[in-house]
Amino acid sequence: MSIDAITIIDGGLGRELAKRGAPFRQPEWSALAMIEAPEIVRDVHRAFIQSGAAVITTNSYALVPFHIGEERFANQAQALATSAGEMARAAVEMEGRDTKIAGSIPPLFGSYRADLFDADHLEDIATPLIKGLSEYVDFWLAETQSLIAESVAVRELLDTLDTNNKPLWVSFTLEDSEHLDVPRLRSGETVKEAVTKMADINVEAILFNCCQPEVIDQALDVAQSVLQDKDAAHIKLGAYANAFPPQPKDATANDGLDEVRDDLTPPAYLVWAKKWQTQGASLIGGCCGIGPEHIQALSQHFTSTLTTATLTTDTLTTGTSTK
Repeated sequence: MSIDAITIIDGGLGRELAKRGAPFRQPEWSALAMIEAPEIVRDVHRAFIQSGAAVITTNSYALVPFHIGEERFANQAQALATSAGEMARAAVEMEGRDTKIAGSIPPLFGSYRADLFDADHLEDIATPLIKGLSEYVDFWLAETQSLIAESVAVRELLDTLDTNNKPLWVSFTLEDSEHLDVPRLRSGETVKEAVTKMADINVEAILFNCCQPEVIDQALDVAQSVLQDKDAAHIKLGAYANAFPPQPKDATANDGLDEVRDDLTPPAYLVWAKKWQTQGASLIGGCCGIGPEHIQALSQHFTSTLTTATLTTDTLTTGTSTK
């Protein structure tokens, strides 16, 4: 008997920063804590590690001109990215666990806004983030990606800048509708197209995030089918949903602290996570509105499940009782 071990990813940083009294306003969003109170960022990382996260994500999501402005970006982006890496690394060292650090490469021109993608300026924005984070991260996470072209361009830039060839995970955000013909990115491109391209450029993992859990399970089914057809089962699948109601097509993520759904309690979120596991996901965490209490529920369940499976396997092998 064997089961795939689940790697638990952290949850959303923004709301946890606000809960802990970190400076938090628009347009800077979670970047403001990086500028004025980085120690609170470190403490939020620690809270997720204590809750069982095996992966934490750097607080570099809002370190883009869209949030901090062109002038501040030009003068401070790399230093702020370095600080984001330092705070994540400090949290890991303070907790004394083998927690991995994902270097967040955000949507560089605005969340959910595939229409704002500008290939000519991608390198200018991504480069200081990559250089600032590189020393501190174990792998890269291009997250909340709305279209395929941006993810491909990030892959190509990392091939140039990252001399250590750290792995790349790519996570797509999906249209929040269960009534589409097929699962789609917010650009309108299909999940099938996106997964096919990610397999072609040999990413280590493909995930879906910052959308409702109800649409992620459809995407996982498509992704698993594509990877099987391409003989790319080595590529991991993952999911980390947000707790928002459906977001309209003209929405921009992080344009305010949106209301969260009352029904996505930690036990309810765990139900989705267990379903994602059956669909091939081995990387599971949370996005906006998913806090340490949700991650703790995931960690407790999947750790106990793995322990039980190991004990059962050992018993079958040795013929001894575990009682």
